[in-house]
Amino acid sequence: MGLFNWFTQEIAIDLGTANTLIIHNDKVVVDEPSIVAFDRTTNKVIAIGRQAMQMEGKTHDNIRTVRPLKDGVIADFNAAEHMIRGMIKMINNGKGWFFPSLRMVICIPSGITEVEKRAVRDSAEIAGAKEVYLIHEPMAAAVGIGIDVEEPMGNMIIDIGGGTTEIAVIALSGIVCDQSIRVAGDNFDSDIVQYIRRQHNIMIGERTAEKIKIEVGAALPELSDPPADFAVQGRDLMTGVPKQITVSYTEIAHCLDKSISKIEEAILKALEITPPELSADIYQTGIYLTGGGALLRGLDKRVAAKTKLPVHVAEDPLRAVVRGTGISLKNINNFKFLMQ
Repeated sequence: MGLFNWFTQEIAIDLGTANTLIIHNDKVVVDEPSIVAFDRTTNKVIAIGRQAMQMEGKTHDNIRTVRPLKDGVIADFNAAEHMIRGMIKMINNGKGWFFPSLRMVICIPSGITEVEKRAVRDSAEIAGAKEVYLIHEPMAAAVGIGIDVEEPMGNMIIDIGGGTTEIAVIALSGIVCDQSIRVAGDNFDSDIVQYIRRQHNIMIGERTAEKIKIEVGAALPELSDPPADFAVQGRDLMTGVPKQITVSYTEIAHCLDKSISKIEEAILKALEITPPELSADIYQTGIYLTGGGALLRGLDKRVAAKTKLPVHVAEDPLRAVVRGTGISLKNINNFKFLMQ
């Protein structure tokens, strides 16, 4: 067994709809968008990650860009396998590293079906993993922000990713009750696209929408330190000519309102089905926000106003899940919640 361990490389993967992160030797070595570009004629992979991201929406007939994950689960099996394999190669800057056998811990949404779970495991095995462990995202997020999940104490985690929002109450290293809804960062982007089209008669792409969300995205129409207005370029639908407009955070707050309300409903639903003893704990510990959606300005205040509970945004929320996955990789034998 000692020899086997000598040859085993351990990596932790956060396979996200928007971004994929990999931890190797306690360091985040890969942080790339989850996107692959293929050549249509030969079906070979042209680019993965950031390079492919720059091609998205700007391709000609011969290149197609694919996002292998949709709503937190694998939608395109072949592309997912190419992406995982390509990202593992990036670990050592693509130097021909001999990875004899890989042990992987991968995180999955908590509302995932058995079939979807199987797809993640199979993709990892085809990409060269000998042992695959799975961990639920809210669990990984809790470990990543430093909560002691093994205590008999209730904690509520809200992980707003690209494809799914995971809401879970965690105690005794297990998920007591959870809500997983498919309203998250991607929905915010498409809300912005539709809003700009309806309100300003301008057509913009997904990437521009994401940029707007990052620059001026907000959950409340009144903020104490508002971001500056943002200039947006797109195609005017009336004339068909490129045009520039400026959008303010108040507009974006209005257009994201519906999606954020859906997330609030799910939070309240999760609180409703929480056992009373754990509700008492949550009243004291509050709610923890992680994932890229936690960076939306004013979201913590909005959730706090709705639930009347203290809301904490994790530090570096984008990496909370992958940090937790990395910690569970080190404690693979102690953590009982890792699924083989």
